[in-house]
Amino acid sequence: MLAHEGPLRLGIFLAVLGLMLLLQWGFPLRGDGRWSRRQLNNLGMVVVGTLVIRLVLPVLAVSWALDVSEQGWGLLPAIGLDGLPHVLAAIVLLDLAIYWQHRLFHHLPWLWRLHRVHHSDTAFDTTTGARFHPLELLLSLLIKLAVIAMIGAPALAVLVFEVLLSSGALFTHADFALPRRFDRWLRWLLVTPSMHRVHHSPQRHETDSNFGFHLSCWDRLFGSYRDSPQRPEAEMTIGLEHWRDANAQRLIALLGQPLQEPAAPARNDDHA
Repeated sequence: MLAHEGPLRLGIFLAVLGLMLLLQWGFPLRGDGRWSRRQLNNLGMVVVGTLVIRLVLPVLAVSWALDVSEQGWGLLPAIGLDGLPHVLAAIVLLDLAIYWQHRLFHHLPWLWRLHRVHHSDTAFDTTTGARFHPLELLLSLLIKLAVIAMIGAPALAVLVFEVLLSSGALFTHADFALPRRFDRWLRWLLVTPSMHRVHHSPQRHETDSNFGFHLSCWDRLFGSYRDSPQRPEAEMTIGLEHWRDANAQRLIALLGQPLQEPAAPARNDDHA
């Protein structure tokens, strides 16, 4: 399985993307399920990001985890974890790390400039989950490599986590609503689209909440959980105030957005 990491991850990504698009088309919450240029630009970002990472950083997470295991590095091997407990513990710790990474990208202005590209999407659908600036993806990978070495994550755990990361992002950004009772139950364990949609509000007190990617417990544990937006989900504003022009949603504009200044101060009551 590890030998076929690339095709496996791509196949699962495309399968989940197709499923989410079908669900959005059949049961849309806000949109009409139709394809748009905005969505193509969003998917273009993940293509560019993948190419940049391949060119700049030849060491990828799973191959790095194999090297780490051969060297015996990390906390988990040091305390004697092995087998399935080792894999599960590593996945949980990787998820915790990406929670704090996400908070850091909101807290530091120069990192927010990169992450802002994700939040400036004026709609919320499964392609938003692929809309990250290539430099953010590159920095995220470097952080992930460091965490893998520190905790001694096995290659299988890293592969599972990488698959969950990409497919989970497509799910948590999908434009459909789970049955309300099921959503209330599920979000005690996992981040749901309804829970994450709050995070894409332009209101700072809502944007700076619900940072989790997979496990919802981190937001509850660290005080960043917000149950629902002030406005109904189907009516709430999505995106950032100063990046709503159609030209700002073009692929070339998204790539250059971190270098641009908003028309007003970037961090007041609203994000910019």
